[in-house]
Amino acid sequence: MADHDAFSRTFQPGQLSIGFIAPACGYPDSPFPSLSDQAEIVQSLDRSDAAALWLRDVPFYDPSFGDTGQVLDPLVYAGWLAALTQRIAIGTAGFVTPLREPVITAKQITTADQLLGGRFLAGMASGDRPTEYPAFGVDFGTRVERYREAVALIKTLTSVSFPRLKTEHFGHLRGDIDLVPKAAASRIPIIAIGRAGQSLEWLAEHVDAWIWHGDAQRMPEVVPHWREMTASRGFVPFGYGAMFDLDVDADAPLQTGRVLRGGRNALKKFFADQREAGINHVALNLKPTRRPALEVIAELQEYLLPEFAVA
Repeated sequence: MADHDAFSRTFQPGQLSIGFIAPACGYPDSPFPSLSDQAEIVQSLDRSDAAALWLRDVPFYDPSFGDTGQVLDPLVYAGWLAALTQRIAIGTAGFVTPLREPVITAKQITTADQLLGGRFLAGMASGDRPTEYPAFGVDFGTRVERYREAVALIKTLTSVSFPRLKTEHFGHLRGDIDLVPKAAASRIPIIAIGRAGQSLEWLAEHVDAWIWHGDAQRMPEVVPHWREMTASRGFVPFGYGAMFDLDVDADAPLQTGRVLRGGRNALKKFFADQREAGINHVALNLKPTRRPALEVIAELQEYLLPEFAVA
């Protein structure tokens, strides 16, 4: 998507950019973060070389899961962020597509994109909490098909005038009405968050980028196969999200696994190696950290983020 500035600043061939997962602060002992300093944190990120801020979609608190993300609805939150930020890309990571009515979602996405001046990235997930599905009256077993249909509807509604499209689980567009507003650019980038129950073949054909999750150390193993599958389309970025904790000791060794942890020197080398391996973006989740968020962001900006800034 060369014509989409925010997408191009976040994802470039041969480059690795760094983003953050909202609320971009630590809450290691609770499923609920404090949002009291969100404006200051977000504006600090906007002034930094961070590429993107990713908003999670967690409709309910599930005690068995133990995390509520930034708590606030991601698309309402994105509208608030439009008034606070000027540069950083704002994405969803990702809204629970099978549970959201796609016509209204498309309207919300394009509204947020217009308010953000074209900086919105639509990350779409299928949801990892089966307990939420009964509350919406949706069969968890239909999530794979609903995800595909919702992606098709949102793509069409946000970029095509007076479209025609019929779906099984959602609506029927007959070409006689048109969704407004449209995207600020030619269309909204669609990013798969996780596998969303889909085959890699389907993802390789239908999304503009893929953000996976898991042990950061193993992410380079995915790259060759992904590049092979997407070769006919050109550059289709690959990135991942990771729990993250910056050690106060700049020389602390790297630890991987459930949490990516280490001092800034080891992390700088680690991300440089991952850039060489073909990874295009990493989204850092500060939930495990006990250090003040602004302190962590300031250290990363001074010593690490400029090394991975994408022009």
